[in-house]
Amino acid sequence: MVENLMQRETFYITTPIYYPSGEPHIGHAYCTVAADVVARYKRLKGFDVMFLTGTDEHGQKIETVAKENNLTPKAYVDLVSLRFKKLWRALGITNDRFIRTTNDFHKKAVQRIFTKLYDKGDIYKSIYKGWYCTPCESFWTESQLVSSKCPDCKRDVHWSEEEAYFFKLSKYQDDILSLYEKRPDFIQPQSRMNEMKAFIGGGLQDICVSRTSFSWGVSVPFDKKHVVYVWLDALTNYITALGYASGNDADFRKFWPADAHFVGKEIVRFHCVIWPAILIALDLPLPKRIYGHGWWLADDSSKMSKSKGNVVDPFGLCLRYGVDAVRYFLLREVPFGSDGVFSHEAALKRFNSDLANDLGNLVSRSLAMVQKYFSGKLSEQQEFLESDCKLKNFAGELCLKFEKYMDDFQFSLALTEVWKLVSLCNRYIEETAPWTLAKDKKKARLSAVLYNVCESLRIVSILISVFMPKSAAQILSCLDLEDEPIKWEDAKTWGLLPKNSNIMEGGVLFPRIFPKDNLGAD
Repeated sequence: MVENLMQRETFYITTPIYYPSGEPHIGHAYCTVAADVVARYKRLKGFDVMFLTGTDEHGQKIETVAKENNLTPKAYVDLVSLRFKKLWRALGITNDRFIRTTNDFHKKAVQRIFTKLYDKGDIYKSIYKGWYCTPCESFWTESQLVSSKCPDCKRDVHWSEEEAYFFKLSKYQDDILSLYEKRPDFIQPQSRMNEMKAFIGGGLQDICVSRTSFSWGVSVPFDKKHVVYVWLDALTNYITALGYASGNDADFRKFWPADAHFVGKEIVRFHCVIWPAILIALDLPLPKRIYGHGWWLADDSSKMSKSKGNVVDPFGLCLRYGVDAVRYFLLREVPFGSDGVFSHEAALKRFNSDLANDLGNLVSRSLAMVQKYFSGKLSEQQEFLESDCKLKNFAGELCLKFEKYMDDFQFSLALTEVWKLVSLCNRYIEETAPWTLAKDKKKARLSAVLYNVCESLRIVSILISVFMPKSAAQILSCLDLEDEPIKWEDAKTWGLLPKNSNIMEGGVLFPRIFPKDNLGAD
């Protein structure tokens, strides 16, 4: 009974499982960093977090690309899946699980799910005739094509006729519309909800959930010439990763339904229409929120693509700017639900302005003054003035605003609020002029001023720890707090920095980058 009372609240967040038909790019990094920030934030607040990412490894496109590389499909996805894992390590991603749709447990669970839906009468066999886009793994009707091209990727489609199993998506149209009405925050941002209502307004058709024209996939257990089509295979990863349909579903019972699915806007339709229908058919609870984030566009505002040669390599970004700076830029530059235009000029400006000039300079000069005037240990005799309350009060209000924005996945606004405190600290230093206080030998006042700045840095460090964990740890170490666990409640309480802390200088946190130093890296 005591154990149940002590059980922590859970939080389950997922990225889409990425399609490893090529190298991981900035879009993959963007979504996964965002999910990692939320996972870190929820852990900071004491939640028992499950953070899932992975790779979607079946389908005709994988089969084709593997053949072009003279590899078996499995050998090919093994190589590319490792690249995703390597990138997550490089970016400091703290996922709890990494699922691959080639995992045996997932394939067996998919077969059980397919059979369950078939036995229920929600899957039936028929003949598919229609237009198919191989890169998008999507079927389209004539009316959905745009200039005879795929409406999503604008590439060529080809006519396909084959025997297939279908899922009765049309049966659940009213259920999905009812879901949208009862839970207006189910799809975010609101623009995505509007898009889905308009899409369903055109009428839902049953969808193909098996193929016979290729063999790289999960075989239909009772009809071996068919393989389970990508969306039934891929979407169910969110529950199979927790043990659903495996005989060991303790984690499923603990963490489902998901608190948040983060997905790119191009796959919102599958997650907000097909996925809820599958869950309703399985008599399972629905996820709480699905958030469709925007794209990073090239500097000519076009979508990045390998064929155009304008894809940004996240490994190269980390080498050029540093991991924490990349994490910061991705989530500060644009609102999470909007598209953003990537350029190295914008990244360089953010790095030098926000990180080097604002935060880096504040940390450097604050710690240097403690060393210079107090040999690293502030005097415990401190003279505080009423004007000092401005910092204290702002810090208290900041945590409330930060919490609201983080809970709404408005990362750029949360960081903007933190940087307001950084700017306020820099102005406070100019207004109080510690160098003048030192010259006038006003030690008690000088100690109070530097304490206020260091205490503000302690709070800033806790808040940015979810975005820039290495930088936050470095600042806290300089404040003699490296052995203290970071706790959310400590960010909300002013005055926790011991007055006799051993303050150390830690070198330049963010050395300025000059354009001429920044040209050679990719």
